[in-house]
Amino acid sequence: MEKVIVVENLTKKFGNFTAVDHISFEVERGEIFGFLGANGAGKTTAMRMLCGLSIPTSGKGFVAGFDIHTQSEQVKKNIGYMSQKFALSEDLKVWENIRLFAGIYGVPEKKIALKTDELLKRLGFESERDTLVKSLPLGWKQKLAFSVAIFHEPKVVFLDEPTGGVDPATRRQFWELIYQAADRGITVFVTTHYMDEAEYCDRVSIMVDGRIDALDSPKNLKNEFNANNMDEVFHQLARKAKRVDR
Repeated sequence: MEKVIVVENLTKKFGNFTAVDHISFEVERGEIFGFLGANGAGKTTAMRMLCGLSIPTSGKGFVAGFDIHTQSEQVKKNIGYMSQKFALSEDLKVWENIRLFAGIYGVPEKKIALKTDELLKRLGFESERDTLVKSLPLGWKQKLAFSVAIFHEPKVVFLDEPTGGVDPATRRQFWELIYQAADRGITVFVTTHYMDEAEYCDRVSIMVDGRIDALDSPKNLKNEFNANNMDEVFHQLARKAKRVDR
């Protein structure tokens, strides 16, 4: 299988504080990879390095085939990103948001109109084409934000707690979009506070105090920790944390 993310002893220090402490892992093409950890565990710092937004102190990292040390701009062009805040422009129409992100991600001008129509049809948003985004229900904004993040068909999309604040039914619908993206070969790298969502991942890593303390499939992790669900696994590991959120 193609390795879309390769990390070897990746480390990030801020003065004497080690936020990310020699983590190593690989993620394959089309995999749904859960990246978990309590607040202060280091997962956001690690994700920023993988997205080319922060320079590692030491170690190696390759995303979509590009070195996060020396090719950060190429990394950014070959990934998608969605946060809990979605980053959509509320005062633009639905089609205008799609056009905006298509331009940001470098989609060729001649392809944008056709791909926009295809996306609106796939989402069932054809009647909302000219609707201002701020008028959409939260779940619809979520679907749109994810769809524009992968509009350029990136090799990997980073989702930073994308389902925060939405109801369980809407979260399940959102995960259907994730499955569809993975089926198309897009690697999904997701952080979440919802442990039921960890069950949907192919593999899960759990960070404690800057280190990866567990990494395996949800089934194997539950067996290893004699747990009924991923919430029990997470809390067994999180209790080992010594440092406070910062």
